[in-house]
Amino acid sequence: MNEREKMEAGQWYCCLDPELNALRDQARRAVHAHNTSSPDRRTDMGPELRALLGHVGADCLLEAPFHCAYGMNIHLGDRVYFNAGCIVLDTAPVRIGDDTMFGPHVQIYCAQHAKDPADRAQGLEVGLPVTIGKHVWIGGGAILLPGITIGDNATIGAGSVVTKDVVTGQTVVGNPARVLPA
Repeated sequence: MNEREKMEAGQWYCCLDPELNALRDQARRAVHAHNTSSPDRRTDMGPELRALLGHVGADCLLEAPFHCAYGMNIHLGDRVYFNAGCIVLDTAPVRIGDDTMFGPHVQIYCAQHAKDPADRAQGLEVGLPVTIGKHVWIGGGAILLPGITIGDNATIGAGSVVTKDVVTGQTVVGNPARVLPA
């Protein structure tokens, strides 16, 4: 298996790979085109970014600036909204349900780097998927760590660091994110 195939299979892979570098370069070009497009193009994320992403539902809006690692692993339902400054490091699938909204500067991380310094220096990492349900609100500055699932109708408080799954309808806040008492 090559490094891309390992990444796509959820196995440990070396991110210092020519094919993966080329895919990240392609993403940087599409993101740059999106981030420097006319502000009058508010309802259209542009053909470069739209072609890069794995799936884009109807009426999605990603405010500039936006950044992603690969793009191909991002799957957006209908009416997904990203406020300015969001980052998606999509080394694994990121699936976002309909009517989900992100405040500014939300970060989604799929990459988990090797804990051993020698392995980390060799570029070893594994991508863990992030799944976000429908009608979810994620407050500004929140960070979603690799491998988590957020259920439908959940709320993530601004600045929260989500390290564990969030069940349907739950509100979490803080670092690490904890369930908000009723």
